[in-house]
Amino acid sequence: MNSNGILSKGVVHMLFATFWFALMNVFVKKLTHLPTMELVFFRCSIATIIGFIGLQNKGVSWIGSNRKLLLLRGFFGTAALYTFFLTLQHLPLGTAVTIQYLSPIFTTIAAIFILKEKIKNAQWIYFTISFIGVLLIKGLNSKVSWEMLAIGILSAILSGLAYNMVRSLKEKEHPYVVVLHFQLIGALIGLGFTLFNWSTPIGIDWLYILLIGVLTQLGQVQLTKSLQSEKIGRVTIVNYLGIIYALVFGWIFFGEKHDWMEVMGMLIVIGGVILNLVLTDSNKDLKVTKPI
Repeated sequence: MNSNGILSKGVVHMLFATFWFALMNVFVKKLTHLPTMELVFFRCSIATIIGFIGLQNKGVSWIGSNRKLLLLRGFFGTAALYTFFLTLQHLPLGTAVTIQYLSPIFTTIAAIFILKEKIKNAQWIYFTISFIGVLLIKGLNSKVSWEMLAIGILSAILSGLAYNMVRSLKEKEHPYVVVLHFQLIGALIGLGFTLFNWSTPIGIDWLYILLIGVLTQLGQVQLTKSLQSEKIGRVTIVNYLGIIYALVFGWIFFGEKHDWMEVMGMLIVIGGVILNLVLTDSNKDLKVTKPI
């Protein structure tokens, strides 16, 4: 299918990224007994090593030339990762992922100011529908505290800012360089916190940690390629489909069940996603904005 189809190159990359990240989330949740920032450190450290090897094989310098944007991408990404891991450790898998997937809303809003991109008015309606779905998930559910909901929304905001930095680096940096700087900055920040709050992993914990790092690298490469392939609002909205992965994995690995209100909320979120995806697919007049 060509670049104007629903399954365009950017959308396919995002579908793969979402799947790898969904698997990673499973192993993060299996390590709830470890400090959150320690998991950030391990995840980013392993991915950094893999990133350096990948760049060396491609003969690409890791330093980069847009250090300010790379630094901002790393900072926002690390903060988003930490807050998201917190929700994974304290909420059901499907619920945590659904809340975090408000990020396309904040990504699109930020892109209006940062990238000067335009969206159709109807998209705001679809975004609102998805946000209402998240609130419905909260409802009177005692498993979802207002504190964790706020942290999840903060993670979505930070993710939106990080995605905009990635998009701003299109045609300015190699995708692997962008990925590497996020992981490197995350590893350094994680190390600083972990030195004061260390808990030694035991047994199978080490295997889970390794899988988190490997799946992270796979997901980040696909994510970066997706964000640099076409309009940011179109491809990031596909992230919502990760809710399906989260529900299935939550049920299989953790025996999680959701009441009818939570399920309805998730269906509403997915409905808003599908409507937006169809709208942006038919939006032929809007071109990809070249970052300034």
